[in-house]
Amino acid sequence: MNVTGTYRLQMHEAFGFDDARAQLPYLASLGVSHLYLSPILQAAEGSMHGYDVVDHERISDALGGREGFERLAATAKDFDMGIVVDVVPNHMAFVAPEYVNRPLWQVLKDGRDAPTADWFDIDWRAGGGRLGLPILGGDLDTVIEAGEITREEQEIHGVRQPVLRYYEHVLPVALGTEGDEDSSVRDILDRQHYRLASWRDKESTLNYRRFFEVDELIAVRVEIPEVFEATHALLLDLNRDGLIDGFRIDHPDGLADPEGYLDQLRRAARRGTPVWVEKILEGTEQLPTSWPCAGTTGYDGMRAITAALVDTDPSVATTITRCWDEAGGEHTVAEAVDAAKRQVVADSLGPEVERLTRRAREAVPEADPDRLREAIVELLVAGEVYRAYVRPDERLSPQARERLATAFGAALQARPDLVPELRALAPITVPEDDDEAAAADFAVRLQQTWGPVMAKGIEDTTFYRWHRLVALNEVGGDPELLDHGSPAELHAWARHQAADWPIGMVALSTHDTKRSEDVRARILAVAGDPESWAECSRVCLERAAEVDIDSPTVHLLWQTILGVGRIPFERLEAYLLKALREAKRHTAWVDGDEEYERRVLDFAQRITREGRLHDAIDAALAKNADAMRAMVLAQKVLQLTLPGVPDTYQGCEVVELSLVDPDNRRPVDYDGRVALLRAVDEAGVEGRELPTVGDLSALDAEKMLVTATLLRLRRESPELFLDAGYTPIEPSSPLLADHLVGFTRTRSGGFLAEAFGRSRGRVTVLVTRAPQRLAAAGGWGEATLPLDEGDWTDVLTGSTYEGGDVRVADLLTVRPVAVLVQR
Repeated sequence: MNVTGTYRLQMHEAFGFDDARAQLPYLASLGVSHLYLSPILQAAEGSMHGYDVVDHERISDALGGREGFERLAATAKDFDMGIVVDVVPNHMAFVAPEYVNRPLWQVLKDGRDAPTADWFDIDWRAGGGRLGLPILGGDLDTVIEAGEITREEQEIHGVRQPVLRYYEHVLPVALGTEGDEDSSVRDILDRQHYRLASWRDKESTLNYRRFFEVDELIAVRVEIPEVFEATHALLLDLNRDGLIDGFRIDHPDGLADPEGYLDQLRRAARRGTPVWVEKILEGTEQLPTSWPCAGTTGYDGMRAITAALVDTDPSVATTITRCWDEAGGEHTVAEAVDAAKRQVVADSLGPEVERLTRRAREAVPEADPDRLREAIVELLVAGEVYRAYVRPDERLSPQARERLATAFGAALQARPDLVPELRALAPITVPEDDDEAAAADFAVRLQQTWGPVMAKGIEDTTFYRWHRLVALNEVGGDPELLDHGSPAELHAWARHQAADWPIGMVALSTHDTKRSEDVRARILAVAGDPESWAECSRVCLERAAEVDIDSPTVHLLWQTILGVGRIPFERLEAYLLKALREAKRHTAWVDGDEEYERRVLDFAQRITREGRLHDAIDAALAKNADAMRAMVLAQKVLQLTLPGVPDTYQGCEVVELSLVDPDNRRPVDYDGRVALLRAVDEAGVEGRELPTVGDLSALDAEKMLVTATLLRLRRESPELFLDAGYTPIEPSSPLLADHLVGFTRTRSGGFLAEAFGRSRGRVTVLVTRAPQRLAAAGGWGEATLPLDEGDWTDVLTGSTYEGGDVRVADLLTVRPVAVLVQR
């Protein structure tokens, strides 16, 4: 079964397998080839995402259990659809009550003697042979004195046993340490394989690796064959039985050896099973072709599409940059990133830094401990990618060598006084067969810590601080595309994708994106109108001066409202609170400033109702309605026709204005989408006025038409895309260079063409960029585009054209996008 187009569904107790099954007729009609499900294994109670797995041997009861999943898979097969499942190899949930995670419960009870002790990435030496648990609301003595920890008996896993309870936390008592009735709680705790402490003491207490800085997610060591087998057995059984057709791997950078893991998974899975990795690629970084996978989950494609469509004309970029400078933000994103990384390392990743320092001290005992720690911090801050691709027990690849050299060079430049310590660390960043355990451990841990520093420092801090053009502040994105983005970047990425990752995913929205594709499209469209942008910014700064809120925050606020429109205020409120706290400047998740938060929310509420900024935003949206339409459709057409497999996030087949999680997990109105697809099909594509259904607009209908038409084309004629080359259309004039992004996909005559008995076929894709400047220049005029000989049909309008020079104005008269097919 060819993977021609996936559809991402967020599974949780309010949308389980039977709910997904009910949507299969619609999704099949839309043209989807594969459902793409968030994690399906048993997660913590009430989980809305599934990444907090507690049991690898069960499919989630809340989703419908194994029976529900088998019903979904069987019905999907009836519609000739497959299923891709999200896999979480890096971590498990560490939540209350602790016995829900049986392997972890065994470790808490029996310590290093537990049969599952090797499952989890625990630094036993740091805890004196005990697992540190900073879960208390105060110091241990105070908590005990207040009687908050009690002795009880409870039936757990079918056995009645003594436990210690601290509110919702239930902890085991090791055999032989129960003491008599006169024994104190403190006496019993002192004999356990875990050590309780205040949550404020986590830096000195935590001795297990986490997922980023989340204490409730403990790292799992799938590099150990027995652990891999135990944690993947059920999913692999379902794969071999034909119920799961592909896997998406969550956060592979957290693993000790991602390439080794992927190789093990490939060998264990059914032959031909595609595996995609959630890999964030930075700048010019490329996924190593040695990784045995189908490619990434598509953030790199998202960045390439944005690079092609963002208007970088000096008249635009200069105005946007000036407005941000006037708002008082850092002039360069590099300044913001450096400050954010340092803050995250200092405030959130202390336990990880301490573990690296312990290993480094053991490997380099002659070094001064404090200076060694400072050198490690510089290395963490200097990393420019999520990992340097260093593999245990393997010679350093040229790619890894370059990444390490870059990091050490940046660290030395930042702290030349740490030259001796950095030189001492250099050899132990590369694990060798004969290395001492401490050095080998340091090398692996450094790789595993770079990812959290990047993610928390850039995506979850800088992107909530640096607001020059927030549509560029996206997972895997580049805020500096305003300075250098161009169609050439898209073409370079697409050629590489076609050559090395022909079925790598191409995404526009995911469960992790900061803003949905259409929110970004609206902001990018208005950004192409310097006059409107400057007016919104001017009024923003005036209003900021009237209230006690910093200008950069107000700059984020008005762009957000511009992007999402008039959404219910509770949604905007939840987003702003998250944005303010993630920024870590005026408030925070812990010990935040509630008064500042309230001032921002009050101001936001006034803006959404009335006032000069409200009016300026409305005027900008009205003036740029055509540009927003062009941007929404251009993004979608590119996603659906570029090399790779397009992944449609739930609901985004129409205009979906969502913000960061949990806003993007809201229920999808499938009844409305079913009715709209039916109406669109009845209206056809021949340029007629598109229908509106309920609250869904003509632009919703147009995006639905584009999505369904192209997904169906991909599914019905996969050889046009999966077995096709990629050739950019070279612009013949400055006008076309500025305003047309185009390429041709030509069937290569490979195995798919042979299988379908078709030897010819081309698809030419055209989208409009910078439509405001195009209109100001008088439109397309007499500009022409050469089409190869033969008959061409625009599948989005039904219009036909003969080969030769065709006026671009004719090609793009009905819609600002065209997909011309020649069979």
